[in-house]
Amino acid sequence: MTEEMGEHRRRVRYTGTHPRRFAEKYKELNAERYAADVAKVLARGDTPAGSHRPIMLAELLAVLRPQPGEVAVDGTLGYGGHARGVLAALQPGGRLYGLDIDPLELPKAEARLRAAGFGPDAFQARHTNFAALPRVLAAEGLTGVDCFLADLGVSSMQLDDPARGFTFKRPCPLDLRMNPHKGVPASALLATLEAAPLAALLRENADEPHAEAIARRCVALRGILDTTTALAGAVRAALPAAPKEEMDDAIRRTFQALRIAVNGEFSALDSLLSVLPHCLNPGGRAAILTFHSGEDRRVKHAFAAGLANGLYREIAPEVTRATPEERHDNPRATAAKLRWAVRAGEVL
Repeated sequence: MTEEMGEHRRRVRYTGTHPRRFAEKYKELNAERYAADVAKVLARGDTPAGSHRPIMLAELLAVLRPQPGEVAVDGTLGYGGHARGVLAALQPGGRLYGLDIDPLELPKAEARLRAAGFGPDAFQARHTNFAALPRVLAAEGLTGVDCFLADLGVSSMQLDDPARGFTFKRPCPLDLRMNPHKGVPASALLATLEAAPLAALLRENADEPHAEAIARRCVALRGILDTTTALAGAVRAALPAAPKEEMDDAIRRTFQALRIAVNGEFSALDSLLSVLPHCLNPGGRAAILTFHSGEDRRVKHAFAAGLANGLYREIAPEVTRATPEERHDNPRATAAKLRWAVRAGEVL
């Protein structure tokens, strides 16, 4: 019997009583069918495999204040959790454009939002970086939007899937690209960098205190750092006397720094921040979630500059963080910082 005729496929088998590998977690990867099992995963503070929990959704909705009939843009659609909350508030008559550079996850998020009842009149997905926001609006005949949100960094779907090359817990190709069809993987970048520029990259993108030692070790192992576990091993070898927790933090920061470089994340964020006030309607609201100091500094300074030169009429006086309850239920919310700004001008 052919697959088109409905051939039954056996699920991935695993040893032991509980699945450990990503592909074996068939219940978590099929949340609609195994809702009760997924609820148990959520209850213990974990993120189900292949999904992403929207961080500070209530706080984000409070500062964006989406209203029926308004137009919004989610610059980092991801799993679609934030977009779903905003879309519900925009109805009836509102629209949301969801942007994402990940060609693998974007169609999945679009399918989820369609299944939730949001048709083409309410929601449109666009495969593009948020730095292209002016072009997206121009293509839709819009001069501005009422709400803009962005959840920066890597999503849980990308982080947890070993095939994407973001995790160092299992051996997989050292990729780190959010769009695997564009640019060069992290392994190729490492093969070209000398110690000094690599150390500078680790400091700039991740505030890594052991940047020089890690850079020297990576250069010494040049040509064989083609898997995630190989890079993690190089960081461990660079810090032989470090406690395990400090060593693990250094590995995470090294991966973060390379991911930012491979995807051009800082340059894209700088481009977005420079055009964002001009893409908001008078009184339009913007909210951005950041996860490390390099991102937050850029957002903070851009919003402050916009307030000083009259582009924004109000900005967040300080960052908003997830509640203790959310941090307990979703540890990935711990590092999140939310900042917002409101476009100057009279609301017509």
